[in-house]
Amino acid sequence: MKSKMSIFMSTAILVFFLASCSAPAKEESNPYPDKSITYSIPFEPGGQSDVEARRQQPYLEKQLGQKIVIQYKPGGGGSVGWSELTNKKPDGYFLAGINIPHIILQPLANKDTGYRTEDIIPIAIFQATPIAIAVSKDSDIHSLEQLVQKAKASPGKITVAGSGNHTGHHMAFLQLQELAGIQMQYVPFDGAGPSIQAFLGGNTEAILANSSDLLTYTEDMKILAIGSDETFEPMPDIPTFKEAGYKMTASIDRGVAVPFGTDPEIIKTLEKAFLDILEEPGVKDQMYEEGFEPKTMGHKESLKYIETKIEEYKSMYK
Repeated sequence: MKSKMSIFMSTAILVFFLASCSAPAKEESNPYPDKSITYSIPFEPGGQSDVEARRQQPYLEKQLGQKIVIQYKPGGGGSVGWSELTNKKPDGYFLAGINIPHIILQPLANKDTGYRTEDIIPIAIFQATPIAIAVSKDSDIHSLEQLVQKAKASPGKITVAGSGNHTGHHMAFLQLQELAGIQMQYVPFDGAGPSIQAFLGGNTEAILANSSDLLTYTEDMKILAIGSDETFEPMPDIPTFKEAGYKMTASIDRGVAVPFGTDPEIIKTLEKAFLDILEEPGVKDQMYEEGFEPKTMGHKESLKYIETKIEEYKSMYK
């Protein structure tokens, strides 16, 4: 009996040992990522988020070793796409571009937006675009002060295009109105691309748009002021709102995020992949040429930045 028992115990120990030795090998044979990754853009094609995702796509595929599939999920100024993100499985195979302050302002303004800011977990913030205000090149307005005077003379008559409601563009519009003591009409569009095309088509008299769009269409408009804190390097001749007499800044920060509950190791892998792109030769120079401001904020820094912005915008709403 003892002999049989000893054989049984020895066999059990051997099986346990072999199983424990084989487990890590199985994990190593299927490291993350082991299949294609969906990179969702919550706006129409052609906007700044799309431009940056397309720039990143080949670098990400090279670094991660998997195909990056870019999809578009426009609607609600980005809220449709961010709602989808927060309802996805947190396995690292679904990412979404994020815009700040959009992901903060929308839940503050509307509890039924479909997502909560805290359920969106940033991987990195890699880009910013100051917001500027412009009018048509054929307009009789030549400065921000002239725009303000015209708005005072005809309250509610001047239409201003912008990307979405409860977005950085919308807040810049409200802030300028308050500081200047004027009333204009805000016209929201689903994304930067549609808003700039509507403006160029003569559907609105003015536009609050991102520096990258305005730099592309400089010859088609007159840029009156820009929301950078200091002179914006790619547009040195454009005054800031502060220089024009209005104490305000306005910009859009862009990054990428995953759903709440994503494994920290997956986040770390993705963080490195996105931030390493900015170290590739010529990438930052290309971004400046296109009117973007490169950012290198990782996961933890992005979380802290968003927390700071939440408090800032809560105060602004009050």
